[in-house]
Parts: sequence; C-alpha cells; structure tokens
Amino acid sequence: MSNNMPEYRPQTWVCFTILGFMLFAMCSAIFITGLQLHITMLTAMGFCILMLVLTGCPYKKLEFAIISSGELTIPTVLILYTIGAVMGSWIASGTVPMIIYWGLKLINPSIFLCTACLACVITSLATGSSWSTVGTVGVALMGVGMGLGVNPAMTAGAVVSGAAFGDKMSPMSDTTNVAPAVAGADLFDHIRAMLFTGGPALVLALIGFLFLGFSHGGSADSETIATILTSLDSIFNLNFTTLIPVVLVIGLAVLKFPAMPTLLISALVAALLAIVVQGQSISSIMTIMENGFVSKTGNAAIDTLLSRGGMFSMHYTASLTVIVMAFGGILEKCGILDNVLNKMKVMTRTVGTMVATTVLVEILLNLITASQYMTLILGGKLMMPAYREKDMLPQCLSRTLEDSGTVTSLLIPWNLCGAFASAAVGVNSFEYLPYALFNWICPLIAIVWGFTGMFQWKTGQIPSKRTYRSIEDEERAMVDEARELGEEANLK
Repeated sequence: MSNNMPEYRPQTWVCFTILGFMLFAMCSAIFITGLQLHITMLTAMGFCILMLVLTGCPYKKLEFAIISSGELTIPTVLILYTIGAVMGSWIASGTVPMIIYWGLKLINPSIFLCTACLACVITSLATGSSWSTVGTVGVALMGVGMGLGVNPAMTAGAVVSGAAFGDKMSPMSDTTNVAPAVAGADLFDHIRAMLFTGGPALVLALIGFLFLGFSHGGSADSETIATILTSLDSIFNLNFTTLIPVVLVIGLAVLKFPAMPTLLISALVAALLAIVVQGQSISSIMTIMENGFVSKTGNAAIDTLLSRGGMFSMHYTASLTVIVMAFGGILEKCGILDNVLNKMKVMTRTVGTMVATTVLVEILLNLITASQYMTLILGGKLMMPAYREKDMLPQCLSRTLEDSGTVTSLLIPWNLCGAFASAAVGVNSFEYLPYALFNWICPLIAIVWGFTGMFQWKTGQIPSKRTYRSIEDEERAMVDEARELGEEANLK
C-alpha cells in the first residue's frame, strides 16, 4: 500500500506549525484550561491532519500511518489492562496489604524514601519493567508512605526514580534491548557504559532522598499507624503465603519469561490466594480484577489505601495510548519529525554539543511522540551518523539514548509512561517531577560527561565487541556477498 503512494515531503513551516500547536494545546490544557488530555490530543491531531491535507498529503497516507501505529499500540494496551488486573488481585489476595503492614511496622519515616527507591530498583532490575514495578510494589509503597505521613509526591518520586533505574539497567528490559539495537552496540557493552552515568545519578538521588527524609520525611502518628495495622490485620489474613505473587513475578522475570505471561500468571495466582486465603468467591475476585478492589471499612485512610486497581482503572491511560500512538504514527510516517530533527544536526560539532543535542532530541521526542519506543528508535536513527563520523563507540550513543529518552518519559503527563505512572500512584506527573531525582539528574550527568569528555570513548580506547568500523566492515561484506551471488545467478 505504502509503495504505491505519491511522495509527500512537508514544508518546514508546516512541521513547526503542527508541533507548535500540539505543544501549546497540551501545555494550555495542563496549566490553564484544565481540559482532559484526550480531547486536547484529538484536537491537535485534527489540526495536524487538516494542515497536511491542505498542503497536499494524500489522505491514504494518513490512514496508513494511523493503522501502522497499531503494531505498538495493541501490546501496550494489553499490558496496561493486565497490570490493572494484577493491582486488583494483589490487593484482594493480601499481597499489597501485607507489604503495607510490614512496611509500617519496620520502616523509619526518615529513611523511607531511600528504602522505597532501593526496593523499586531491585524489583525493576529483576523484572525489567518500570510499569510492573510501579503498578505493584510501587502501589504498596504509596500506601506505606501515606501511613507514615510522607508527602505522596515525594513517595511517588522515589518510586519512579527506582523503577526508572532498574528498567534502564536490566538486561531483560525492552528499552535496554531497543537502545543498543538501534545504535549498533552490544547489549552488555551498553549496560556497562550506563553504569558511568546511571550509577552516579542513583547515588546522588539516594543522598537527596535521605536529605528529604530527614528534613521533610513526615511525622508518623503512632496512633494512626496502630489503627491502620489493626484494621489491615482484621480485614485480611496476613501470612507469608500472600507474598507468593511477588516471588513469582521476580522468579519468572529472572527466568526470562515475557512480561505479559508473567503478569497474567501472577494475577491468576493472586486470585487463587484471594479465594483460598482471604475467602473471596470466584465471582467477587473476577469483579475485583475487572473493576478494582473497593474497601468499605469506614476508615478513610484504609479505604484510600486499598480502593484501587482493576482493568477499568486503566481505561484513561489505555484510551490516551490509542490516541497518542496514532498521532505519533502520523508525525513519523508523514515526515514531520524527520524535517524538524534534521534541523538540529548542525549542533553536533563537538562531542559535548553532540551529547547535549542527543539529550535534547530525546526529550523533544518524548514530548511530541508520547512514546518511549518511538523516542529511542527515531532519536537513535537521527543521531547515529554524528557518532559514526566522530568514530565514537556505539555504546556512547545507546547510553545517551537511555539517559534521556528512557528516564524522562516518566515525567511527561501525556507520555504513555508518565500517564501510566501517574494513574498507578495517584499523583500527577508534574507533582512528583521535582522529587523524581534520578530521572532528571541522569540526563544532566550525561551532558556534563559529554562536555568534559569523560567516559566518551572512541574506537580502540576501551575493549568493545562492536564498533562503527566493524559494522561498516560487516555492511561491506554483505554487499560484496550479495554482488557475488548476483553474478553467479547471471552466469547460470
């Protein structure tokens, strides 16, 4: 279908008008009008389609762009609904209440933020998924923080920070595999390179969380905590069997099970525990997995902690996913992003400006496409020629893609990652942004290392399984082999 379409190249003024309107509309909705992101994004997409059609873009091309976006949209939506079911079943089974119970008993409010961040680091490293971490352990930690009197925005920032680091560093993470694949780097060379930016960023973030904990960590009221503990103990049968879903998720992730079956198995096991251990009926647990758990104790704190989850709780994020992915497909397939981003190539004369430009491009793509995957892929394709020209190692590019593209996606309200995290923890992205320390320290460290030249390796400076020179040799060998095969076919 796409091969028979007439070529369309949008003019630069058209591209900047479309993107400018989109960013203006989204910022106005968030800061001024208070409109829902869905209708705002649809309005921006309608404006985009109108501009493209009026300037000669075939409508068939627009249709193709929207349809092709479904390849990424459908799996994302399915994972969202699955996580919603997991959240509901984990509460009903007693898994989340068990974590909250022992968290309130054991954790000091002053070190809670640091502990929450590290707990999410470990979970996300094991599972390779920031979404799974935020939607499960993150939800439980929000409850612990609320019980300890910690500012919810601070707790959310610690959860998001830990989840982002683990997702970024785990070899089982989608983004950790996508970034080196796009940049041409070896996976483990890529992970080792990220230690030089992600490691210092995490250390600084943990120091920041310790400072926040000791200065603003909350004032735990022992009477309130005692009431919450008593209520949890009376509502749920709290024993260590309720932690089986947590162990299962981490174990299956270590065994490299895909995310979807891992989450489904966890939800089903949690549902079984809810029936056997907590006395739920089959029909009630099915309803909880669909609509979410509803706590009716009469205690406002307990009811707020536990009334959440369910597939329907993900409708907002899932529907936003469909819209933003369709819009992103139009921006990519119709050449709007290429036109704008190519204008930024002039800012790559030195290694420092090249790294800073990569960070800027990734943040801009996260703002525009609202998709972490599209951000990594498009940014990698755009910036690779500059890194090849300077004979940099591929992991320098792949690392910077993750230092900016992966971590900042969780900070943008209309980005799929930001929208999901906000829905899961119940805190607006802009509210937890100042406290998501790792997510904005990491890009800054990447830029600092770029301008100082630290850890910016060229071919031959450190051992590397892949270099751009070796990739060029492989490409030439493939061309020569294809030429030889063609000559043999002609002789026959």
